[in-house]
Amino acid sequence: MSAQQAQELVRIVEVGPRDGLQNESGHVPTTHKADLVRTLIACGLPEIELTSFVSPKWIPQLGDAAELLDLLAGGLPPDTVFSALVPNMRGMERLLEANEKATAATGRRAIDKVCLFTAASETFSQKNTNASIEETLERFAPVAAAAHDHGLELRGYISCAFACPFEGEIETAAVVRVADRLVKDLRVDELSIADTIGHAKPEDVTERIGAMARITDATLNLHLHDTFGRAADCVRAGLRAGVRSFDGAIGGLGGCPYASTPQKRAPGNIASSTLVQAVEGEGFGTGVDHAKLAAAQQLAEELVNRAREGASA
Repeated sequence: MSAQQAQELVRIVEVGPRDGLQNESGHVPTTHKADLVRTLIACGLPEIELTSFVSPKWIPQLGDAAELLDLLAGGLPPDTVFSALVPNMRGMERLLEANEKATAATGRRAIDKVCLFTAASETFSQKNTNASIEETLERFAPVAAAAHDHGLELRGYISCAFACPFEGEIETAAVVRVADRLVKDLRVDELSIADTIGHAKPEDVTERIGAMARITDATLNLHLHDTFGRAADCVRAGLRAGVRSFDGAIGGLGGCPYASTPQKRAPGNIASSTLVQAVEGEGFGTGVDHAKLAAAQQLAEELVNRAREGASA
């Protein structure tokens, strides 16, 4: 470990409030979500994905996006990046309305980064978005233009970048094609390479990241799920391949519903605590307060367990 490496910070992106909660069967009250976000802010995380401006008809768990941002108004520090997922132009309009309202009330916009999601698998894209990969890219063109016009950063998620629950392993060339379109056509600032069902092995990460680095200088992020317990090893492989941004979810919340079975719920995203340990174990810094992260994990588990009990009652 070199002195330079020991001083280098790796960005931990907390996606629990959005990706961790969107597939929960139970209802987590908006006030409780706001409490969770406040505890996550206190951990020193540099970026938090707060919610999604998706139709409540499709994901009722996140139908309270505007209300959540209202509750958080005035408590969003300027040195933390806050992001939200946007599925279409209507969602983007709602995000811009929320930003305008927050800026007028507090002087700070609520959302700094817009996240778009497509896939490297045609079947997954159809089942997840009811649109082909090409149609998702066309749908996102005006969203991306609006983000650029309003000075918002732009992230592009590529789901199933390693394997698909319907098509099996995904060829690297398919991921590269989608990444190339996101960078050239939509001008994303960041590419999130998502192992949606937790299939990847460390050598797969090395290969995919190498392929991405050859076609773009956009920031590369790894979004890992811990379905088979390999996520921490994949983090280490990502670090060695040059990745300096990783998604984690508090308490390991989330998980792709297509990776679950009727008998067993699939493990979720890599837990933020596991991610921090893996990164720091390789000699990098994260700036995350371990004790406060543990407290946030306890709160997240309490909120979700309460919601699940309510759903099964």
